[in-house]
Amino acid sequence: MKISYFLFAALMGVNFSLQAQVETSGTSSLDSGTIAEQFEYLKNTSSNYQEYKVVSRSQLDKIESNILDSINSYQSSVQELKQQLNQNKEQINALNEKLSATAADYDQAVAERDSFTFLGMLLHKNYYNNLVWGIIILLLLVLIISFFRFKRGHRITAETQQTLEDLREEFEQHRRNTLERERKLNRQLVDALNNKDT
Repeated sequence: MKISYFLFAALMGVNFSLQAQVETSGTSSLDSGTIAEQFEYLKNTSSNYQEYKVVSRSQLDKIESNILDSINSYQSSVQELKQQLNQNKEQINALNEKLSATAADYDQAVAERDSFTFLGMLLHKNYYNNLVWGIIILLLLVLIISFFRFKRGHRITAETQQTLEDLREEFEQHRRNTLERERKLNRQLVDALNNKDT
């Protein structure tokens, strides 16, 4: 009976020393590695009882703590990623606004490059060219019409002056003739009066 007691005590001592070694090595393995590796280690180090695995409470608490830490870490990572995503969305929106403003500035710069201000209005170069050429053609037409009208007016004026000169000469000739006739008539009258008195 003493021998069986002794064997039992020896087996218990070996079991406790093995369990202490497992717990110290288990703690170090439960402190590092992925969750899957920690579960694998837990399966390998746990003892069997019939068809069940017996896990020590400290190892179970440790893996629970590790899982909760991992979940908290993942949740904080998810929150950080959400914040970063929101910041990225804000940056994208800001960049889109800047891009829209830049596109509007570019369009305005192109419009200003292809246009310029004339009498306070912004005119496109093609429209301005058409307007200038239209004005030039209109002025040329006015100049040509004015030239022909001036030439016609000058011809009419010259003809009128010539006609006036002819009329003056004719009038002068008529006046001379009339004066000559008057003189003749006056002489005849004086002669007739003189003849009558004598």
